[in-house]
Amino acid sequence: MKKVLLLVLLVLGVGLSVSQAQQIVFSGHVTEATTGQPVPFASIFVRGTSLGVTADENGQFRLTVNRSIDSLSAGAVGFKPLSRAVSKAPAQTINFALPGSSVSLGEVVVRAGENPAFAVLRKVQQHKKQNDKARLEAFEFNSYNRVEVSLSDVTDRLARQKVIRDMTSVAQGVGEMERNASGKPTVPVFASEVLSRYYVRHRPNREREEIKHSQLHGVAPRDGSVLSQVLGSSFQDYDFYPNWQIVMGKDFMSPIADGWRITYDYDLEDSVYVGQDRCYQLKVWPRRAQDLAFTGRIWITMNSYALRRVDLTVDPKANINFVDQIRVYQDLTPSAAGPWLPLRTRVVVGLKPTKKQTGLLVRFNTTNSGFDVEHPHEAKFYDQPFASATDALEVPAGFWEQHRPDTLTAQEVRTLTALDSVGKLRSVRSTLELADLLVTGYKQVGKFELGPVPSVFTYNNVEGGRIQAGFRTSGDLNPNWFVRTYVAYGTKDQDFKYGLTGYRVLNRRNWTLLGFERSHDVDQVALLDNGYATENPLFDAAVRFGNIKPGRPLWRQVTGVSAQSDLFHGFSQKITLRHQRFDPLYDFAYYTSADHEPGAPPRPTSLPCRR
Repeated sequence: MKKVLLLVLLVLGVGLSVSQAQQIVFSGHVTEATTGQPVPFASIFVRGTSLGVTADENGQFRLTVNRSIDSLSAGAVGFKPLSRAVSKAPAQTINFALPGSSVSLGEVVVRAGENPAFAVLRKVQQHKKQNDKARLEAFEFNSYNRVEVSLSDVTDRLARQKVIRDMTSVAQGVGEMERNASGKPTVPVFASEVLSRYYVRHRPNREREEIKHSQLHGVAPRDGSVLSQVLGSSFQDYDFYPNWQIVMGKDFMSPIADGWRITYDYDLEDSVYVGQDRCYQLKVWPRRAQDLAFTGRIWITMNSYALRRVDLTVDPKANINFVDQIRVYQDLTPSAAGPWLPLRTRVVVGLKPTKKQTGLLVRFNTTNSGFDVEHPHEAKFYDQPFASATDALEVPAGFWEQHRPDTLTAQEVRTLTALDSVGKLRSVRSTLELADLLVTGYKQVGKFELGPVPSVFTYNNVEGGRIQAGFRTSGDLNPNWFVRTYVAYGTKDQDFKYGLTGYRVLNRRNWTLLGFERSHDVDQVALLDNGYATENPLFDAAVRFGNIKPGRPLWRQVTGVSAQSDLFHGFSQKITLRHQRFDPLYDFAYYTSADHEPGAPPRPTSLPCRR
């Protein structure tokens, strides 16, 4: 009995010590020792482990560890690494003042009178093929992507709106609001977090992304919408090895493009360590300010002349419509096969229609891990380029704290906390519901959607006042079934109309559907089988207003079934069996002889015309 008691006490003691060490939160500020200025994107890490985080552009960081440690280290390009002793307290503030550092340059051939940076760039070109991920037959990795959207430079007029006042009040209630590049506070609007597995195969070029988990914060579309499922890694693929990098729909020349010397000027600033890699630090800027080119710094490894890090911005003089700020920060890591893959990418985009209008500040943060190369899947695996797990939006409490690969800064924690509260504000929900109603035409009530609202009442010279009521099912009821139905009545023709359509999803991978339809309604020859009217409730209501006789109205009764499947990506095939009956409501006649020339005798239709 004593042995059992001792064993229980031992287990409890071990459990207690583990629970005590489960979570220690470190936060602080990384600055330059000589000037006190913040060191942006400094690395904070625990030596000998994979634990670490990157500071934000203001040098602020927040790191959560799940075990006891004795020291914490910080480092950045151009600075000596610094370690600080830590305690076992659950919350600690650790600040770092990094001293400057430099190392001697590696050996490169510099021609007399030539810019020494050119020698490094020539080496980059010589090794470009072996370092480019395009050389890989296939690669894949886990990806975590976080998107944050804020209002920037809010105008006085917009700030007086109730929904903005409520959002600002919530943001201020959790702490100091984030500021934009000009130092003005921003109002957080929306954020998303997505975990996915990203697959790429070359020759032929194919891609696939599988969304594992997704969560929206703040002023977000309702769960299940397309936007809530596609904010993944495939939308944040920045690659500087090709000659051109597409940014906001524009082709920007890469700093390591084949024609680098024509577009860019360079300055070899230093030789520093980035992590464990000794690198050349080069300053780059466009020869002509109006060119679509980048300004900033790139780091090239000394041993393989690979692109190790980029920190680039776009000059506002590049004149991209409505864009006043773009910054791209990226770290790369070598794969097992040699070519380098993106490890961490941060992008900041500022959007502003005019100087006097409210702008948007959008931040993208992508962290990749679990790299696997040269193991391509069968070609049919990539036929569906995007797939989302059926339970992707079902995220349990505390999930992101355990599975988020980076640690949020104190400001990011405040932002997400504020957004979770913003999303519950009545003014925000009302605004979202109104916007959703205007776009989709339907009002969600439980697991059903009532509408389309624009068609509740219309008036035309054939039906008179048309009163309609209907609904459709949502994915909450059954994700594999979709049904839409309505009934209507005309005050002039005094007839009832109805419609029922639906489909059953048999296979999501190839999007295989079985559909059915049954309707009895007034239609127009000019709009027969117009799918746009079905998908756009505003259009459907508009074409039923006023004088519809020029569109040749007719009674139409339809019964049909259909089958549809994607044979391969971008190619769908559909087979439909349909029985239709038309009763024209306009003057209708047909020829009684083989002579169809003008003046040939017609015969009035024998079809039973309705009122």
